[in-house]
Amino acid sequence: MPPTLPTTIDIREPRWDQSTFQGRAKHFFTVTDPRNLLLSGAALDEARRLVLAYRAGTVPPGLTEDELWRAKYIYDSAFHPDTGEKMLLIGRMSAQVPMNMTITGCMLTFYRTTPAVVFWQWVNQSFNAIVNYTNRSGDAPITPRQLGTAYVSATGGAVVTALGLKSLTKHLPAIIGRYVPFAAVAAANCINIPLMRQRELKVGIPITDENGNRLGESTAAAQKAIFQVVVSRIGMAAPAMAIPPVIMNVLEKRAFLKRYPYLNAPLQVGLVGLCLVFATPLCCALFPQKSSMQVSRLEPSVQARIREVDPELHTVYFNKGL
Repeated sequence: MPPTLPTTIDIREPRWDQSTFQGRAKHFFTVTDPRNLLLSGAALDEARRLVLAYRAGTVPPGLTEDELWRAKYIYDSAFHPDTGEKMLLIGRMSAQVPMNMTITGCMLTFYRTTPAVVFWQWVNQSFNAIVNYTNRSGDAPITPRQLGTAYVSATGGAVVTALGLKSLTKHLPAIIGRYVPFAAVAAANCINIPLMRQRELKVGIPITDENGNRLGESTAAAQKAIFQVVVSRIGMAAPAMAIPPVIMNVLEKRAFLKRYPYLNAPLQVGLVGLCLVFATPLCCALFPQKSSMQVSRLEPSVQARIREVDPELHTVYFNKGL
Protein backbone atom coordinates (compact mmCIF):
# COMPACT_ATOMS: atom_id res chain seq x y z
CA MET A 1 0.00 0.00 0.00
CA PRO A 2 1.47 3.40 -1.03
CA PRO A 3 2.33 5.82 1.79
CA THR A 4 -0.28 8.46 2.67
CA LEU A 5 0.39 11.85 1.10
CA PRO A 6 1.48 14.45 3.69
CA THR A 7 -0.82 17.43 4.29
CA THR A 8 2.05 19.92 4.11
CA ILE A 9 1.98 20.52 0.32
CA ASP A 10 0.89 24.13 -0.24
CA ILE A 11 -1.59 23.84 -3.10
CA ARG A 12 -2.76 27.41 -2.60
CA GLU A 13 0.41 28.33 -4.47
CA PRO A 14 1.48 27.19 -7.98
CA ARG A 15 3.56 24.03 -8.31
CA TRP A 16 6.52 25.90 -9.80
CA ASP A 17 8.61 28.76 -8.37
CA GLN A 18 6.73 31.97 -9.22
CA SER A 19 9.72 34.19 -8.54
CA THR A 20 11.19 33.09 -11.89
CA PHE A 21 9.82 33.63 -15.39
CA GLN A 22 10.38 29.95 -16.21
CA GLY A 23 8.32 28.85 -13.20
CA ARG A 24 5.50 31.24 -14.08
CA ALA A 25 5.58 30.09 -17.73
CA LYS A 26 5.20 26.43 -16.71
CA HIS A 27 2.31 27.44 -14.46
CA PHE A 28 0.47 29.32 -17.20
CA PHE A 29 1.09 26.69 -19.88
CA THR A 30 -0.91 24.44 -17.54
CA VAL A 31 -3.58 27.03 -16.67
CA THR A 32 -4.23 28.03 -20.32
CA ASP A 33 -4.30 24.44 -21.63
CA PRO A 34 -7.41 24.37 -23.93
CA ARG A 35 -8.00 20.71 -23.06
CA ASN A 36 -9.36 21.89 -19.69
CA LEU A 37 -12.45 23.13 -21.56
CA LEU A 38 -13.36 19.54 -22.43
CA LEU A 39 -13.64 18.46 -18.79
CA SER A 40 -17.14 17.62 -17.60
CA GLY A 41 -18.92 19.39 -14.77
CA ALA A 42 -18.53 16.24 -12.69
CA ALA A 43 -14.74 16.26 -13.23
CA LEU A 44 -14.56 19.92 -12.18
CA ASP A 45 -16.66 19.31 -9.07
CA GLU A 46 -14.57 16.28 -8.13
CA ALA A 47 -11.35 18.33 -8.46
CA ARG A 48 -12.93 21.05 -6.32
CA ARG A 49 -13.98 18.51 -3.66
CA LEU A 50 -10.50 16.99 -3.58
CA VAL A 51 -8.73 20.36 -3.35
CA LEU A 52 -11.00 21.71 -0.59
CA ALA A 53 -10.71 18.44 1.33
CA TYR A 54 -6.91 18.52 1.14
CA ARG A 55 -6.83 22.14 2.28
CA ALA A 56 -8.94 21.10 5.26
CA GLY A 57 -6.40 18.40 6.14
CA THR A 58 -8.19 15.35 4.70
CA VAL A 59 -6.15 13.14 2.37
CA PRO A 60 -8.13 10.58 0.32
CA PRO A 61 -6.53 7.09 0.46
CA GLY A 62 -4.17 6.34 -2.42
CA LEU A 63 -3.90 9.98 -3.59
CA THR A 64 -0.57 10.72 -5.26
CA GLU A 65 1.19 14.08 -5.43
CA ASP A 66 0.77 14.27 -9.22
CA GLU A 67 -2.97 13.59 -8.87
CA LEU A 68 -3.22 16.32 -6.24
CA TRP A 69 -1.49 18.88 -8.45
CA ARG A 70 -3.62 17.84 -11.43
CA ALA A 71 -6.76 18.40 -9.36
CA LYS A 72 -5.41 21.76 -8.18
CA TYR A 73 -4.88 22.97 -11.76
CA ILE A 74 -8.29 21.70 -12.90
CA TYR A 75 -9.79 23.59 -9.96
CA ASP A 76 -7.80 26.75 -10.75
CA SER A 77 -8.83 26.60 -14.43
CA ALA A 78 -12.54 26.75 -13.64
CA PHE A 79 -13.01 28.48 -10.25
CA HIS A 80 -12.23 32.10 -9.37
CA PRO A 81 -9.25 32.35 -6.95
CA ASP A 82 -10.91 34.98 -4.72
CA THR A 83 -14.64 34.19 -4.83
CA GLY A 84 -14.46 30.42 -5.42
CA GLU A 85 -17.30 30.70 -7.96
CA LYS A 86 -17.28 28.62 -11.14
CA MET A 87 -16.25 30.95 -13.98
CA LEU A 88 -18.02 31.40 -17.32
CA LEU A 89 -16.74 28.84 -19.82
CA ILE A 90 -15.53 31.30 -22.49
CA GLY A 91 -14.13 33.64 -19.83
CA ARG A 92 -11.69 31.06 -18.48
CA MET A 93 -8.01 31.34 -19.39
CA SER A 94 -8.18 27.88 -21.01
CA ALA A 95 -10.58 29.40 -23.58
CA GLN A 96 -8.13 32.15 -24.56
CA VAL A 97 -6.37 30.29 -27.38
CA PRO A 98 -9.39 28.79 -29.20
CA MET A 99 -11.51 31.94 -28.84
CA ASN A 100 -8.78 34.44 -29.67
CA MET A 101 -7.41 32.46 -32.62
CA THR A 102 -10.87 32.51 -34.21
CA ILE A 103 -11.66 36.16 -33.49
CA THR A 104 -8.17 37.53 -34.24
CA GLY A 105 -7.85 35.42 -37.39
CA CYS A 106 -11.12 36.87 -38.67
CA MET A 107 -10.11 40.43 -37.70
CA LEU A 108 -6.90 40.06 -39.71
CA THR A 109 -8.71 38.48 -42.67
CA PHE A 110 -11.74 40.74 -42.92
CA TYR A 111 -10.23 44.19 -42.41
CA ARG A 112 -10.82 45.79 -45.80
CA THR A 113 -14.47 46.90 -45.47
CA THR A 114 -15.99 49.17 -42.83
CA PRO A 115 -18.85 46.79 -41.87
CA ALA A 116 -16.35 43.94 -41.37
CA VAL A 117 -14.09 46.14 -39.20
CA VAL A 118 -17.02 47.23 -37.02
CA PHE A 119 -18.43 43.71 -36.68
CA TRP A 120 -15.20 41.96 -35.70
CA GLN A 121 -14.11 44.72 -33.33
CA TRP A 122 -17.53 44.40 -31.66
CA VAL A 123 -17.15 40.60 -31.40
CA ASN A 124 -13.63 40.99 -29.98
CA GLN A 125 -14.63 43.55 -27.36
CA SER A 126 -17.68 41.50 -26.37
CA PHE A 127 -15.36 38.57 -25.72
CA ASN A 128 -12.83 40.78 -23.90
CA ALA A 129 -15.59 42.15 -21.66
CA ILE A 130 -16.52 38.60 -20.64
CA VAL A 131 -12.87 37.69 -19.98
CA ASN A 132 -12.18 40.87 -17.99
CA TYR A 133 -15.29 40.42 -15.85
CA THR A 134 -14.64 36.70 -15.29
CA ASN A 135 -10.99 37.24 -14.28
CA ARG A 136 -11.42 40.42 -12.25
CA SER A 137 -9.32 40.64 -9.10
CA GLY A 138 -10.87 40.47 -5.64
CA ASP A 139 -14.41 39.77 -4.55
CA ALA A 140 -15.86 43.19 -5.35
CA PRO A 141 -19.10 43.03 -7.34
CA ILE A 142 -19.59 45.11 -10.48
CA THR A 143 -22.97 46.67 -11.29
CA PRO A 144 -24.76 46.22 -14.65
CA ARG A 145 -24.31 49.97 -15.26
CA GLN A 146 -20.52 49.77 -14.77
CA LEU A 147 -20.43 46.67 -16.96
CA GLY A 148 -22.38 48.43 -19.71
CA THR A 149 -20.25 51.59 -19.54
CA ALA A 150 -17.02 49.63 -19.84
CA TYR A 151 -18.35 47.52 -22.71
CA VAL A 152 -19.72 50.44 -24.75
CA SER A 153 -16.61 52.59 -24.13
CA ALA A 154 -14.14 49.86 -25.12
CA THR A 155 -16.13 48.83 -28.19
CA GLY A 156 -16.50 52.45 -29.27
CA GLY A 157 -12.80 53.12 -28.68
CA ALA A 158 -11.77 50.06 -30.70
CA VAL A 159 -14.09 50.86 -33.61
CA VAL A 160 -13.11 54.56 -33.75
CA THR A 161 -9.40 53.66 -33.62
CA ALA A 162 -9.78 50.98 -36.30
CA LEU A 163 -11.81 53.16 -38.68
CA GLY A 164 -9.61 56.20 -38.11
CA LEU A 165 -6.41 54.28 -38.82
CA LYS A 166 -8.05 52.51 -41.75
CA SER A 167 -8.77 55.85 -43.42
CA LEU A 168 -5.23 57.10 -42.69
CA THR A 169 -3.60 54.02 -44.22
CA LYS A 170 -5.63 53.95 -47.44
CA HIS A 171 -2.76 55.26 -49.53
CA LEU A 172 0.00 53.40 -47.69
CA PRO A 173 1.37 49.92 -48.56
CA ALA A 174 -1.10 47.08 -47.94
CA ILE A 175 1.06 45.58 -45.21
CA ILE A 176 0.53 48.73 -43.08
CA GLY A 177 -3.25 48.34 -43.30
CA ARG A 178 -2.98 44.83 -41.91
CA TYR A 179 -1.74 46.24 -38.59
CA VAL A 180 -4.82 48.42 -38.03
CA PRO A 181 -6.61 45.64 -36.04
CA PHE A 182 -3.67 45.39 -33.63
CA ALA A 183 -3.65 49.13 -32.97
CA ALA A 184 -7.40 49.00 -32.31
CA VAL A 185 -7.04 46.04 -29.94
CA ALA A 186 -4.21 47.74 -28.01
CA ALA A 187 -6.26 50.94 -27.65
CA ALA A 188 -9.33 49.00 -26.56
CA ASN A 189 -7.38 47.09 -23.89
CA CYS A 190 -6.28 50.42 -22.40
CA ILE A 191 -9.96 51.40 -22.15
CA ASN A 192 -11.75 48.13 -21.46
CA ILE A 193 -9.71 46.68 -18.60
CA PRO A 194 -9.61 49.80 -16.35
CA LEU A 195 -13.32 50.46 -16.96
CA MET A 196 -14.33 46.84 -16.39
CA ARG A 197 -12.40 46.90 -13.12
CA GLN A 198 -13.31 50.49 -12.16
CA ARG A 199 -14.77 49.42 -8.81
CA GLU A 200 -11.34 48.10 -7.83
CA LEU A 201 -9.88 51.53 -8.62
CA LYS A 202 -12.48 53.16 -6.37
CA VAL A 203 -12.55 50.82 -3.35
CA GLY A 204 -9.33 48.82 -3.83
CA ILE A 205 -8.46 45.12 -4.06
CA PRO A 206 -7.73 42.77 -1.14
CA ILE A 207 -4.14 42.86 0.10
CA THR A 208 -2.59 40.22 2.36
CA ASP A 209 0.65 39.38 4.15
CA GLU A 210 2.84 36.52 2.90
CA ASN A 211 0.73 34.02 4.86
CA GLY A 212 -2.49 35.10 3.17
CA ASN A 213 -3.91 37.05 6.12
CA ARG A 214 -6.12 39.82 4.77
CA LEU A 215 -5.00 43.31 5.72
CA GLY A 216 -7.62 45.40 3.93
CA GLU A 217 -8.10 46.89 0.46
CA SER A 218 -5.83 49.16 -1.56
CA THR A 219 -6.49 51.30 -4.65
CA ALA A 220 -2.72 51.67 -5.20
CA ALA A 221 -2.46 47.89 -5.50
CA ALA A 222 -5.43 47.92 -7.89
CA GLN A 223 -3.68 50.45 -10.14
CA LYS A 224 -0.55 48.31 -10.28
CA ALA A 225 -2.57 45.14 -10.91
CA ILE A 226 -4.55 46.69 -13.78
CA PHE A 227 -1.42 48.18 -15.39
CA GLN A 228 0.26 44.77 -15.36
CA VAL A 229 -2.80 43.11 -16.90
CA VAL A 230 -3.01 45.74 -19.68
CA VAL A 231 0.67 45.21 -20.56
CA SER A 232 0.22 41.42 -20.55
CA ARG A 233 -2.89 41.57 -22.75
CA ILE A 234 -1.25 43.81 -25.34
CA GLY A 235 1.84 41.60 -25.32
CA MET A 236 -0.38 38.55 -25.73
CA ALA A 237 -1.97 40.02 -28.85
CA ALA A 238 1.25 41.35 -30.40
CA PRO A 239 2.79 38.17 -31.92
CA ALA A 240 -0.58 36.86 -33.15
CA MET A 241 -1.39 40.18 -34.83
CA ALA A 242 2.12 41.07 -36.02
CA ILE A 243 3.55 37.84 -37.47
CA PRO A 244 0.61 36.40 -39.51
CA PRO A 245 0.09 39.64 -41.55
CA VAL A 246 3.68 39.46 -42.82
CA ILE A 247 3.29 35.80 -43.81
CA MET A 248 -0.15 36.31 -45.38
CA ASN A 249 1.05 39.37 -47.30
CA VAL A 250 3.63 37.13 -49.00
CA LEU A 251 1.30 34.15 -49.50
CA GLU A 252 -1.49 36.21 -51.08
CA LYS A 253 0.86 37.15 -53.90
CA ARG A 254 1.47 33.48 -54.72
CA ALA A 255 -0.56 31.50 -57.24
CA PHE A 256 -1.76 29.02 -54.61
CA LEU A 257 -3.92 31.47 -52.64
CA LYS A 258 -5.08 33.20 -55.83
CA ARG A 259 -6.36 29.83 -57.01
CA TYR A 260 -7.89 28.90 -53.63
CA PRO A 261 -8.87 32.23 -51.98
CA TYR A 262 -11.26 30.48 -49.58
CA LEU A 263 -8.21 29.12 -47.73
CA ASN A 264 -7.24 32.64 -46.65
CA ALA A 265 -9.31 32.69 -43.45
CA PRO A 266 -8.42 29.13 -42.26
CA LEU A 267 -4.71 29.81 -42.88
CA GLN A 268 -4.90 33.09 -40.99
CA VAL A 269 -6.73 31.47 -38.06
CA GLY A 270 -4.19 28.62 -37.96
CA LEU A 271 -1.21 31.00 -37.92
CA VAL A 272 -2.80 33.09 -35.18
CA GLY A 273 -3.50 29.95 -33.15
CA LEU A 274 0.11 28.83 -33.45
CA CYS A 275 1.30 32.20 -32.13
CA LEU A 276 -1.26 32.27 -29.31
CA VAL A 277 -0.38 28.80 -28.02
CA PHE A 278 2.95 30.29 -26.92
CA ALA A 279 2.13 34.01 -26.53
CA THR A 280 -0.80 33.50 -24.15
CA PRO A 281 1.03 31.65 -21.33
CA LEU A 282 4.33 33.51 -21.85
CA CYS A 283 2.69 36.94 -21.60
CA CYS A 284 0.56 35.88 -18.63
CA ALA A 285 3.90 34.96 -17.03
CA LEU A 286 5.40 38.44 -17.45
CA PHE A 287 4.27 39.33 -13.91
CA PRO A 288 3.62 37.08 -10.89
CA GLN A 289 -0.05 36.24 -10.38
CA LYS A 290 0.43 36.90 -6.68
CA SER A 291 1.91 40.33 -7.15
CA SER A 292 3.62 42.29 -4.38
CA MET A 293 4.05 45.89 -3.34
CA GLN A 294 6.01 47.77 -0.71
CA VAL A 295 3.88 49.04 2.16
CA SER A 296 5.47 52.48 1.64
CA ARG A 297 3.84 52.64 -1.84
CA LEU A 298 0.31 52.18 -0.49
CA GLU A 299 -2.13 54.94 0.39
CA PRO A 300 -1.29 56.70 3.71
CA SER A 301 -4.48 55.46 5.41
CA VAL A 302 -3.74 51.86 4.46
CA GLN A 303 -0.12 52.22 5.60
CA ALA A 304 -1.29 53.50 8.98
CA ARG A 305 -3.72 50.60 9.39
CA ILE A 306 -1.02 48.04 8.55
CA ARG A 307 1.51 49.60 10.95
CA GLU A 308 -1.05 49.28 13.76
CA VAL A 309 -1.37 45.55 13.05
CA ASP A 310 2.26 44.73 12.20
CA PRO A 311 4.88 47.51 12.32
CA GLU A 312 7.54 45.16 10.91
CA LEU A 313 5.61 44.32 7.73
CA HIS A 314 7.24 45.81 4.62
CA THR A 315 5.58 43.93 1.72
CA VAL A 316 1.96 43.13 0.90
CA TYR A 317 0.55 40.76 -1.72
CA PHE A 318 -2.49 40.75 -4.01
CA ASN A 319 -4.04 38.81 -6.86
CA LYS A 320 -3.49 40.94 -9.99
CA GLY A 321 -6.23 39.24 -12.02
CA LEU A 322 -5.67 38.06 -15.59
